[in-house]
Amino acid sequence: MTATTTLTARALLLDMDSTLVNSEAVVERCWRRWAAEQGLDAAEVLAVVHGRQGWATMAALLPDRPMERNLADNRRMLAQETADMDGVEPVPGAPAFMAALAGLPHALVTSADIALSDARMGAAGLPMPEVRITAESVGASKPDPEGFLKGAAELGFAPEDCLVFEDSEAGIEAGRAAGMRVIGVGDRAAAFAPTVQVRDLTQVRVEARADGVLAVHLTR
Repeated sequence: MTATTTLTARALLLDMDSTLVNSEAVVERCWRRWAAEQGLDAAEVLAVVHGRQGWATMAALLPDRPMERNLADNRRMLAQETADMDGVEPVPGAPAFMAALAGLPHALVTSADIALSDARMGAAGLPMPEVRITAESVGASKPDPEGFLKGAAELGFAPEDCLVFEDSEAGIEAGRAAGMRVIGVGDRAAAFAPTVQVRDLTQVRVEARADGVLAVHLTR
């Protein structure tokens, strides 16, 4: 038996990795290499990488490590990830979901940088939103709310009028900290108390109403 939940908003803020784009294979390859270099357990590393900028993950895992080394490793890994599109594909339902948002207020809010977000959205065949908040746009990584707050401001809406789509613990915490409701996408999201959780974007339908309100229908 299916049930439909409807949330309303005036703008949507979208994470990229594992929310719109399935890049899990690339992320795992890159971080397994880094974990081996540092002598860390790969499973423990992979448990905390999602949603954060790379340097923030490194700082959490190795708190006594000089930040200059984290930033240098982050630059190196971003280059590796940008060159590796093997297995990158859209999350189920993402092409239709993004097509439905054409002309509606929405923004990408990602921990990736400009080059990586260009590469992954392109590899997945998804259109890039006109408003994009990337690693270059913020001074703090998710779970800090800065990225989502900047996305809302650039679209011209109050935080409470925005609805976040996220998959990770860091991203869901960031959305909540920004004062926004969060739709968790994918199985991982269910553990982190989003407002509502869906399996993927095939369960999401966006309806633009005449008054400018976006009705987001979630069928589960």
